[in-house]
Formats: sequence, structure tokens, C-alpha cells
Amino acid sequence: MPWIDRLTVLRMILEDGAVPTFVAPDPETAFDVVAACRDGGSRVVEFTNRGDFAYATFVTLARRVDAEAPGVALGAGTIVDAPTAALFIAAGARFIVGQSYDEGVARLCNTRRVAYVPGCATATEIRAAEEMGCEIVKLFPAAAYDGPAFIRGLHGPSPHSRVMPTNVEATEEATRRWIAAGAAALGVGPHLLPPALIVSRDVPTMAAKVREYLGWVRAAREAR
Repeated sequence: MPWIDRLTVLRMILEDGAVPTFVAPDPETAFDVVAACRDGGSRVVEFTNRGDFAYATFVTLARRVDAEAPGVALGAGTIVDAPTAALFIAAGARFIVGQSYDEGVARLCNTRRVAYVPGCATATEIRAAEEMGCEIVKLFPAAAYDGPAFIRGLHGPSPHSRVMPTNVEATEEATRRWIAAGAAALGVGPHLLPPALIVSRDVPTMAAKVREYLGWVRAAREAR
């Protein structure tokens, strides 16, 4: 399997400025989503660990991504404990994302040289994650409060914190608002790739949507 080290993955996330996330019912559909993201210009994609047999789907998907899309860093999301993280890393996950912060996952990922992006909702949680080596933290749940204002406030005393809000709206205006507030990257899921589109396996349409979204991110960064 082509290894993509932690620093490279982190650089890819920060350079692309967006991480498409998705759920798929089977490995074939899942690969179509990854291929569409790749064709749209994304180098990092997050498969979320949800639903029955999600791990089995990921195992098959990761093998195919390594063989047919080696330039894509495939990550595993919705990971809440170290044993689950270990399984996905062994299966080929190049980064781990959680909806919460877990010290055990942080220690495991540090040992394995795998990027860990934990979910945090307070300045205290972000500090704890950063103390354990997390270079990027996931702002979750971003929709629970004024996320852009939170990032601006956080950057006053902590200007070097890298915050990635997730499940953001896939609109040009929302993208511009988050980037202007100082978001390091954006995690975007069903707002960009809705379940019906994923099930349709319409690769060209999915690729076009990802390409458009990444264009919004670039434009927002240039205007910042």
C-alpha cells in the first residue's frame, strides 16, 4: 500500500482547504464517490464510519483506492475510541477524524504517525487536543452556535490554532464567511454530496460539484 505520512496529509488538507465527507452503502458506490472527488480536484476524502458493515466497506474501498487512486488520502471519520481507530488505520486509513476528542486516539495516532482531527467545541478542548499533537481540530457541532464568530474569538489569544468546521453549507456565501473568519479548512458532507446523488453513482455530476466547491474555497482565500 502506498503510504502517505501524517505531515503530507496535513499539508494536503491545508492546501486543498476542504475535506469532502460521505457515507456509502457498498464499496463500489464508495469508490465512485472517491473517484469523483479526485476528478474534482480533492486529494483528501473522509469515509464516515456509520451504518451496518461500514468497516467492511472501508476495507475493500481502501484497497481499491490504493490501487486505482494512489494520490488520494482516504481517511476514516466518526471514530470515537482507540480500538476502532486502530482497526481503520490497519485497513488503510491515512487520517482519523472524530466528532469528539479522545486522548487514547491521539496517543495511538501519534504512535502510528497518522493525522488525527478530533471534534472540539470549546477553547479548553482545543487546547487539550493541541497538547497531544493535533495540528488541526474539527469544530463540532459547528451549527450549534455562531461558528465564524467562535473562530475569530479563538484566534485572538490563539492565532495559530487551525480549526476546520464540518458539515458546513455548500454555498459560495457560507464558504466565504467561514474562510474570512479564519477557518483553516472546511469539512463538507451531504450539503455537497447528498445521499441521493451518491446512490445514483453519477461521477461526473459529483466531480463537478466538488470542483466548484474547491473553486469557492480558493476564491475566498484570495479575497481574505
